[in-house]
Amino acid sequence: MKKNIIFSILTILLAFLFFLPTIIKNYAIKNSKELLGRQIGIGSLKYNYFTSTVQVYDFNMFEQNEKENFVTLDTLLINLQPLKLIDNQTVVQQFYINGLSINTKLKDSVFNFDDLIKLFNSPEETKKQKKNTEGNLLQYKISNIKLKNANFYFDNKNVENTTSIEKFSCEIPFIGWDQEQKSNADIKFNFEDGGYFHSKLNINPISGDFDANIILKNLLLNPFHNYIKDYAEINSINGRLTSDINLNGNTKEIEKLLISGKVDVYDFKMTDNKNKEFLKIKHVSSSLSKIDYNNSAFIIDTLKFNEPYLFFKMDSITNNLFQIFKINTRKEVESNEVLIPKEKNTGTNTTLYYAINKLITTNGILDYSDNLTGNEFDYHLSEIKFESNDIKSDAEDINVFSDMLLNERGTLKAKLGFNPNDYKNLDLDLTIEKFLLSDINIYSKYYMGHNILNGDFYYYSKSKITNGAVKSENKLLVKNVSVSNEKVGLYKLPLKFALFLLKDKNGDVNLDIPVRGDLNDPKVRIGKIIWNTFKNLIIKTAASSVNILANLVGVNPKEFEEIKFKYTEDAPNQKQSNKLDKLLEMETKKEGLKIKLTHFTDLKIQRDSFAFMELGKQFFFETSKDYLNENDAFEKYLRHKTGNDTISIKDAVTKLTNIKIIDSLVDSSNTLLVENVLAYLKTKKDSTNISVLKSEKQNPKNTGSESVLKITYEMLEE
Repeated sequence: MKKNIIFSILTILLAFLFFLPTIIKNYAIKNSKELLGRQIGIGSLKYNYFTSTVQVYDFNMFEQNEKENFVTLDTLLINLQPLKLIDNQTVVQQFYINGLSINTKLKDSVFNFDDLIKLFNSPEETKKQKKNTEGNLLQYKISNIKLKNANFYFDNKNVENTTSIEKFSCEIPFIGWDQEQKSNADIKFNFEDGGYFHSKLNINPISGDFDANIILKNLLLNPFHNYIKDYAEINSINGRLTSDINLNGNTKEIEKLLISGKVDVYDFKMTDNKNKEFLKIKHVSSSLSKIDYNNSAFIIDTLKFNEPYLFFKMDSITNNLFQIFKINTRKEVESNEVLIPKEKNTGTNTTLYYAINKLITTNGILDYSDNLTGNEFDYHLSEIKFESNDIKSDAEDINVFSDMLLNERGTLKAKLGFNPNDYKNLDLDLTIEKFLLSDINIYSKYYMGHNILNGDFYYYSKSKITNGAVKSENKLLVKNVSVSNEKVGLYKLPLKFALFLLKDKNGDVNLDIPVRGDLNDPKVRIGKIIWNTFKNLIIKTAASSVNILANLVGVNPKEFEEIKFKYTEDAPNQKQSNKLDKLLEMETKKEGLKIKLTHFTDLKIQRDSFAFMELGKQFFFETSKDYLNENDAFEKYLRHKTGNDTISIKDAVTKLTNIKIIDSLVDSSNTLLVENVLAYLKTKKDSTNISVLKSEKQNPKNTGSESVLKITYEMLEE
């Protein structure tokens, strides 16, 4: 009887133990809302009493709507050592999860697990946890931790994008409350569209010291488009990210984390909202020596850009990059600055230190476009190369070297030296060769009123800015240049004539142009300084053409602005003929030169001179005296002829001469002077293009003028 009772008790106990997992499962499912805050489901729950192993299959936790799954897993296996609980130790020999799937959602600022966080952070739960742990140090040992084939999904409703992490695996051999060695964690998972994530983590749970290696392979960038489309007007972003990053730090001072490693981006591409590619890079390679955020130190060993491409378009107000990335104009930024409160000084050292030990750009391309003139201008820069070493925030001198091809023809080489902490001090050496001037014909026509038909441009510049003071020495060589005058243009500069004057015997234009300015003046811009210098050179060259031409024949420029004659002269004398000979020499040496001699004279003064001359002839005939040498006798003679001893000499001359005859003599003399000068020129050089003309009588320049031939220098019409 006693044996039967014992057997019955054992039978009941075994039956209870057999059905206990089912009872616990049903209880957990029924009361899951009170226990966990969500409805759950469990396919089966098993417990091996001999190995103390808990097995859970087909677990799922529902969303709040109890229709969709929040968390699911295929298998959970926990192998315990319950006897260790007597010593206040939780020992787990195996912790295994397979097929875990978590669906996370975000809408506005609310996650689909916020209710769970609120539940477990409630005041009542916090008090319970505090009471259970007061005076007790949690002692734990967990071995053989494995997570396999996990899937994580993050559905961001704000940007309508779902990020997937699939086949996530993680292995941690051991973690324990009293361990002296670091625990190892090996995590690996695949991305939905290819590539994978792999990390190795070593952490000491006591000291908190850790080191980790994180490898990303072919992470596709296009899913990030939805995250930045609110901040940039882009249609797409593509590329692949690969990295091998090392982390070193302590969990108790995570802000002192140190980062190093390599990052590569392949086939990066961005398109604007018109689906035009505006930024591409074949390969970006970077080697990170150290990133120390806590000390604001960022050190990059090498940074390489291979085959970068940029499309840059300007208009009169903004440019395409400002539009794409929604950057305000300078005025808008300045007007908003007063609305931004200044940050308070917290006393923390936030001085930024950066360093790039080697920066290289190869095979770059820039497509530039604008419509500043009302017409589309496109320019292509290729084979762009930049190289610089030791770019550091505390460096006093950084040198950047650059080469590029200008519109498939010209070349540019540059060396820029600057202080990153003082941009008012820099050096620039620049060389441009074989630049085709017709490439910028749109600007020439718009600003200067000339079409550039041909011409190769060579430019050599050494510029230095010292404390904002600009000192630039520029040498220009223009070969085979030819332009046509459109008689339009914003400034209507005499470019064609200036270039004609500046050409040497080989048809080249050689110029030394010094540029000076002061950037400390807020009204001064370096572009404006250069433009004004060039504009003034063109105007000055055309206005002082005689200076250049006089140098060709070795004469004083002042003497070749005009040729003076006496009012009564009608033919060139020896001195005047010598000047005409020099003009012929100029014409010969400067092919295409057009010289124009225009006769100006004050006819009223000239009439008086001829009247005196005619009366002087009568005085000589009657007295054999020269009126020019016998002034008193001549005046007495004139008064005697008029029969009035008190009459003025001027009135006497008027009374004694016939104005019509005098006018005829003046007109004849002026005509003869023009003919004789032209005849002399033709005699010396029959093919001369020098013209000799009489000015119009109404021309204001005649008033008060001596009898002169004004000389103007022009170009022969093509």
